[in-house]
Amino acid sequence: MLRVLLILLPLALCVFAFIDCVTTAEEDVRWLPKPLWAILILLFQIVGPVCWLIIGRERGYAAGAASRAGGAGGWVAPDDNPEFLNSLRKEERPSREDPGEDRPISSEDGADIPAPAGSEDDAARLRAWEDDLRRREDELKRRDADEDKGNGKG
Repeated sequence: MLRVLLILLPLALCVFAFIDCVTTAEEDVRWLPKPLWAILILLFQIVGPVCWLIIGRERGYAAGAASRAGGAGGWVAPDDNPEFLNSLRKEERPSREDPGEDRPISSEDGADIPAPAGSEDDAARLRAWEDDLRRREDELKRRDADEDKGNGKG
């Protein structure tokens, strides 16, 4: 078991360091050019990867802050990305803007609001869902009442 570990551990270290080297941005690499680091990692099985991990690239907050400050790449969350937010504003929503040919729906204050297309199907689904919900509530109430009678509480 120890022999296998002595073979797999340096191999895993070498693979990890090589992939890390290849995926690192060019501006984060220190001391040597990136291709030379990759060659050193592959040629010197233990020393190369350890040197790469210790001195080969900038790590930590400084590397991340430098790349963000320069505006270089990096992933930005959709709610922080102005391009994504602008694309949402520009999208047209035909179901809300286009009243369709359906009958108007009355609001609470009595004003007529045009119904979007397909509102009858939605209303029918809503009624069916409410009926199913009521049926399930009644079934649960009956089951609770039967359990109370069976336990001698009723």
